[in-house]
Amino acid sequence: NTTESTVAVETLDDVPEHVLRGLPEDVKLFPSAVDKTRLGVWATKSILKGKKFGPFVGDKKKRSQV
Repeated sequence: NTTESTVAVETLDDVPEHVLRGLPEDVKLFPSAVDKTRLGVWATKSILKGKKFGPFVGDKKKRSQV
């Protein structure tokens, strides 16, 4: 007897348009390598140290909160 659980999987349809517009050309959203139910941020080429992009929309969190 197996129990099936339904887990919601995040898709690009769940991402607000302004977030997608704010991503640099070489940054994409794909399924996360850490949590397969979520999207992760992936670079399609190296990002130079100090490169800035945005704007960031949301609440900033401390390392201990994530």
